[in-house]
Amino acid sequence: MPDKNDRTAAVLATSALLTTRRLETMRRNEGKEFQERTVAAKLSEAGLVSVTPRRISTLQNAPAPGEFCRESMFGNRKADFVIGLFDGRNMALECKVSNSSTNSVKRLNNDAAIKAENWRSDFGTLQVVTAAVLSGVYNIHNLEDAQNRGLTLFWAHDLDSMVEWLLSTKSE
Repeated sequence: MPDKNDRTAAVLATSALLTTRRLETMRRNEGKEFQERTVAAKLSEAGLVSVTPRRISTLQNAPAPGEFCRESMFGNRKADFVIGLFDGRNMALECKVSNSSTNSVKRLNNDAAIKAENWRSDFGTLQVVTAAVLSGVYNIHNLEDAQNRGLTLFWAHDLDSMVEWLLSTKSE
Protein backbone atom coordinates (compact mmCIF):
# COMPACT_ATOMS: atom_id res chain seq x y z
CA MET A 1 0.00 0.00 0.00
CA PRO A 2 1.40 3.43 -0.97
CA ASP A 3 2.44 5.58 1.94
CA LYS A 4 1.69 9.27 2.43
CA ASN A 5 4.89 10.36 0.63
CA ASP A 6 3.96 8.30 -2.46
CA ARG A 7 0.47 9.86 -2.55
CA THR A 8 1.91 13.35 -2.12
CA ALA A 9 4.39 12.75 -4.94
CA ALA A 10 1.58 11.46 -7.18
CA VAL A 11 -0.58 14.51 -6.43
CA LEU A 12 2.33 16.88 -7.14
CA ALA A 13 3.22 15.11 -10.39
CA THR A 14 -0.41 15.15 -11.55
CA SER A 15 -0.79 18.82 -10.63
CA ALA A 16 2.39 19.72 -12.53
CA LEU A 17 1.21 17.80 -15.60
CA LEU A 18 -2.25 19.43 -15.54
CA THR A 19 -0.71 22.88 -15.13
CA THR A 20 1.66 22.27 -18.04
CA ARG A 21 -1.18 21.12 -20.30
CA ARG A 22 -3.38 24.08 -19.34
CA LEU A 23 -0.51 26.50 -19.98
CA GLU A 24 0.17 24.94 -23.40
CA THR A 25 -3.52 25.25 -24.31
CA MET A 26 -3.61 28.85 -23.09
CA ARG A 27 -0.51 29.73 -25.16
CA ARG A 28 -1.97 28.08 -28.28
CA ASN A 29 -5.26 29.94 -27.85
CA GLU A 30 -3.54 33.27 -27.22
CA GLY A 31 -1.26 32.66 -30.21
CA LYS A 32 -4.18 31.73 -32.45
CA GLU A 33 -6.24 34.75 -31.36
CA PHE A 34 -3.27 37.07 -31.98
CA GLN A 35 -2.68 35.42 -35.35
CA GLU A 36 -6.35 35.86 -36.34
CA ARG A 37 -6.34 39.55 -35.33
CA THR A 38 -3.14 40.07 -37.32
CA VAL A 39 -4.59 38.36 -40.42
CA ALA A 40 -7.80 40.44 -40.17
CA ALA A 41 -5.77 43.65 -39.86
CA LYS A 42 -3.59 42.70 -42.83
CA LEU A 43 -6.63 41.92 -44.99
CA SER A 44 -8.21 45.26 -44.06
CA GLU A 45 -4.92 47.10 -44.77
CA ALA A 46 -4.95 45.52 -48.24
CA GLY A 47 -8.40 47.01 -48.89
CA LEU A 48 -10.55 43.95 -48.24
CA VAL A 49 -13.76 44.65 -46.33
CA SER A 50 -14.77 42.72 -43.22
CA VAL A 51 -18.39 41.53 -43.35
CA THR A 52 -20.60 39.75 -40.84
CA PRO A 53 -19.81 36.09 -40.17
CA ARG A 54 -22.48 33.78 -41.52
CA ARG A 55 -23.42 30.21 -42.30
CA ILE A 56 -22.24 29.48 -45.83
CA SER A 57 -24.08 26.45 -47.16
CA THR A 58 -23.80 27.55 -50.81
CA LEU A 59 -21.27 29.82 -52.46
CA GLN A 60 -24.02 32.41 -52.99
CA ASN A 61 -23.83 33.01 -49.22
CA ALA A 62 -20.06 33.53 -49.31
CA PRO A 63 -18.39 36.94 -49.09
CA ALA A 64 -18.32 38.87 -52.38
CA PRO A 65 -14.98 39.50 -54.11
CA GLY A 66 -12.87 41.75 -51.90
CA GLU A 67 -14.76 40.84 -48.71
CA PHE A 68 -13.93 38.50 -45.85
CA CYS A 69 -15.68 37.15 -42.80
CA ARG A 70 -14.32 35.49 -39.71
CA GLU A 71 -15.38 32.34 -37.85
CA SER A 72 -18.05 31.13 -40.24
CA MET A 73 -19.54 27.74 -40.97
CA PHE A 74 -18.32 26.95 -44.46
CA GLY A 75 -20.22 23.89 -45.58
CA ASN A 76 -20.08 21.43 -42.71
CA ARG A 77 -16.95 22.80 -41.03
CA LYS A 78 -16.06 26.12 -39.43
CA ALA A 79 -13.40 28.26 -41.11
CA ASP A 80 -11.40 30.93 -39.30
CA PHE A 81 -11.78 33.15 -42.39
CA VAL A 82 -13.71 32.94 -45.65
CA ILE A 83 -12.35 35.36 -48.22
CA GLY A 84 -14.02 36.39 -51.48
CA LEU A 85 -11.22 36.31 -54.06
CA PHE A 86 -11.30 38.81 -56.89
CA ASP A 87 -11.62 36.08 -59.54
CA GLY A 88 -14.90 34.80 -58.06
CA ARG A 89 -13.46 31.92 -56.05
CA ASN A 90 -13.46 31.75 -52.27
CA MET A 91 -10.62 31.00 -49.89
CA ALA A 92 -11.25 29.09 -46.69
CA LEU A 93 -8.39 30.00 -44.36
CA GLU A 94 -7.38 28.40 -41.08
CA CYS A 95 -4.98 29.91 -38.53
CA LYS A 96 -2.76 27.37 -36.77
CA VAL A 97 -0.17 27.67 -34.03
CA SER A 98 1.95 24.68 -33.04
CA ASN A 99 4.33 24.51 -30.09
CA SER A 100 6.08 21.32 -31.19
CA SER A 101 6.60 19.15 -34.25
CA THR A 102 4.56 16.41 -32.57
CA ASN A 103 1.69 18.84 -32.00
CA SER A 104 1.87 19.94 -35.64
CA VAL A 105 0.29 16.67 -36.80
CA LYS A 106 -2.88 17.46 -34.84
CA ARG A 107 -3.04 21.16 -35.77
CA LEU A 108 -2.17 20.86 -39.43
CA ASN A 109 -2.85 17.38 -40.74
CA ASN A 110 -5.66 16.14 -38.50
CA ASP A 111 -7.52 19.45 -38.47
CA ALA A 112 -6.72 21.96 -41.23
CA ALA A 113 -5.97 19.44 -44.01
CA ILE A 114 -9.09 17.41 -43.22
CA LYS A 115 -11.19 20.59 -43.27
CA ALA A 116 -9.63 21.49 -46.63
CA GLU A 117 -10.62 18.11 -48.09
CA ASN A 118 -14.18 18.57 -46.79
CA TRP A 119 -14.48 22.10 -48.19
CA ARG A 120 -13.28 21.06 -51.63
CA SER A 121 -15.69 18.14 -51.53
CA ASP A 122 -18.58 20.42 -50.49
CA PHE A 123 -17.89 23.27 -52.93
CA GLY A 124 -15.59 21.94 -55.65
CA THR A 125 -11.91 22.21 -56.41
CA LEU A 126 -12.39 24.99 -58.98
CA GLN A 127 -14.42 27.22 -56.65
CA VAL A 128 -12.49 27.01 -53.38
CA VAL A 129 -8.88 27.63 -52.42
CA THR A 130 -7.99 26.07 -49.08
CA ALA A 131 -5.17 27.59 -47.05
CA ALA A 132 -3.63 27.92 -43.61
CA VAL A 133 -1.58 30.59 -41.90
CA LEU A 134 1.02 28.93 -39.69
CA SER A 135 3.27 29.95 -36.85
CA GLY A 136 5.36 27.86 -34.52
CA VAL A 137 7.09 24.53 -34.98
CA TYR A 138 6.13 22.10 -37.75
CA ASN A 139 7.65 18.89 -38.99
CA ILE A 140 8.66 19.17 -42.67
CA HIS A 141 6.91 15.87 -43.42
CA ASN A 142 3.63 17.24 -41.99
CA LEU A 143 3.93 20.43 -44.07
CA GLU A 144 4.49 18.39 -47.23
CA ASP A 145 1.58 16.08 -46.39
CA ALA A 146 -0.77 19.05 -45.89
CA GLN A 147 0.30 20.57 -49.21
CA ASN A 148 -0.15 17.24 -50.99
CA ARG A 149 -3.71 17.18 -49.62
CA GLY A 150 -4.47 20.54 -51.25
CA LEU A 151 -3.71 22.99 -48.45
CA THR A 152 -1.85 26.16 -49.45
CA LEU A 153 0.46 27.29 -46.66
CA PHE A 154 1.38 30.83 -45.62
CA TRP A 155 3.59 31.81 -42.68
CA ALA A 156 2.31 34.30 -40.10
CA HIS A 157 5.64 36.15 -40.14
CA ASP A 158 5.22 36.80 -43.90
CA LEU A 159 1.57 37.76 -44.40
CA ASP A 160 2.65 40.13 -47.17
CA SER A 161 3.11 37.03 -49.37
CA MET A 162 -0.46 35.94 -48.66
CA VAL A 163 -1.82 39.42 -49.43
CA GLU A 164 0.25 39.60 -52.60
CA TRP A 165 -1.24 36.28 -53.72
CA LEU A 166 -4.79 37.42 -52.83
CA LEU A 167 -4.38 40.63 -54.80
CA SER A 168 -2.99 38.65 -57.75
CA THR A 169 -6.48 37.19 -58.24
CA LYS A 170 -7.63 40.60 -59.57
CA SER A 171 -8.01 40.65 -63.31
CA GLU A 172 -5.87 43.15 -65.19
